[in-house]
Amino acid sequence: MTEIACVVKRANILGEGPVWDAARRRLYWVDIKGRRLEWFEPASGADGGLDLAVMVSSVAPRASGQGLLAAAKPGLGVLDPDTGAFDLRLVPEPDRPGNRPNDGNVDLAGRYWFGTMDDGEREASGGVFRLDADWRCARVIDGMVIPNTLVCSPDGRTLYVADSAHGLLDAADIDPTTGALGPRRAFVRTTGEGVGPDGSAVDAEGGVWNAEWGGARLVRYAPDGRVDRVVALPVRQPTSCAFGGPDLATLYVTTARVGLSEEALAAQPWAGSLLAFDPGVRGLALPPFAG
Repeated sequence: MTEIACVVKRANILGEGPVWDAARRRLYWVDIKGRRLEWFEPASGADGGLDLAVMVSSVAPRASGQGLLAAAKPGLGVLDPDTGAFDLRLVPEPDRPGNRPNDGNVDLAGRYWFGTMDDGEREASGGVFRLDADWRCARVIDGMVIPNTLVCSPDGRTLYVADSAHGLLDAADIDPTTGALGPRRAFVRTTGEGVGPDGSAVDAEGGVWNAEWGGARLVRYAPDGRVDRVVALPVRQPTSCAFGGPDLATLYVTTARVGLSEEALAAQPWAGSLLAFDPGVRGLALPPFAG
């Protein structure tokens, strides 16, 4: 059995969006509903966090090294990870005030892909956007309920896109030069299993590690969609995962407490914490956001 460790004990309501900052040798993640930025430095074991004035759903290091790209309600901007100051740069959906950003990740070309969703999780008003290095933002998919994953393959030519509400995990071709997205095709379906495909990370071999919301597990899918490995977790609601550490040999998992009863929380003392394990494969090295 895989040994799972709790590396940072937290009570995150909705821990999400783990990302490795290679320059600072630090893993960042957010508590969306708790409005916090969290961090962990594996070399020293130090950890910390900041309360935020805005609801941030995902972050990414920037090539300039000046702050973090942050997807927040009401829009995208630059977040100072030391002070929590947020500089709003653009609002992608001014006509959809009930929406907020959700998951987001950088591809091999340094573009940022992020999703938006109805904060009430009822309307299919969300979509997927591509943010280019010049901060031009384009909606590439519409009509989604809870978009997640948004990670690319090792050759940078495939984007994996989930809609957790419908149990869908799809793949779509990316034009490596323009970032244009092709039609989605079925990759994995969890419909009828009582779980939703949430956030993901891709390893150097092309395996897609997906956190199953409600499933208490991570599933590694081979590039052809076959289930290659299942890792059981001591929490019911894993939300996402990211490879970290200087050699990208550790897989970190964010988790959530939202919606759990007192009895369920007592049975899952690590719910809302940052977990980690050795997956036996290294992660795909990703660049910072190019803008």
